[in-house]
Amino acid sequence: MLVDLRKLLSGTEDELTITAQLDMDVFDNGLTSYDIVRKEPFELKLVKLSKTKFEVLCDGSVVLSIPCDRCLKPVETAVDFHIEQAVDLDENSSEEEEPEEKDYIDGYSLDVDRLVFGEIMLSIPGKILCKDDCKGLCPVCGADLNAAECGCDRESLDPRMSVFKDILNNFKEV
Repeated sequence: MLVDLRKLLSGTEDELTITAQLDMDVFDNGLTSYDIVRKEPFELKLVKLSKTKFEVLCDGSVVLSIPCDRCLKPVETAVDFHIEQAVDLDENSSEEEEPEEKDYIDGYSLDVDRLVFGEIMLSIPGKILCKDDCKGLCPVCGADLNAAECGCDRESLDPRMSVFKDILNNFKEV
């Protein structure tokens, strides 16, 4: 969704409030892509601060289908985002800070999908599990260990430690 900034920047209005909706159906970060299962409309507020500066305020959430980190079953994960940032369109500003990259602004248009993309990227949890005690997949045969035990021998020791295993086994026989 593109938002026209001309009314705000020309001085016609000091504040714009828009009900925004994400256009993207898939969240693709370049490495992986997740389906967007649910996306709710959210309120996007733009407040003029000066001639070339305005503030963007919004809160929203999406539900992504992300595979479980252990068993790869899809997990519906709610990701909330909160945006509260000032945008200065004057590229020659005399601030000492390095100017922030504003890839979501093109001319006098604000791309809502690009604006929200970065916030979703930062808000995705680091570990996704279908349940807290997920057993995952068998590293030998690939069976889902949550459904049933496969019977594979998954004990893998460092070959250098096999001497210690032999010693422990000798003590168990006594």
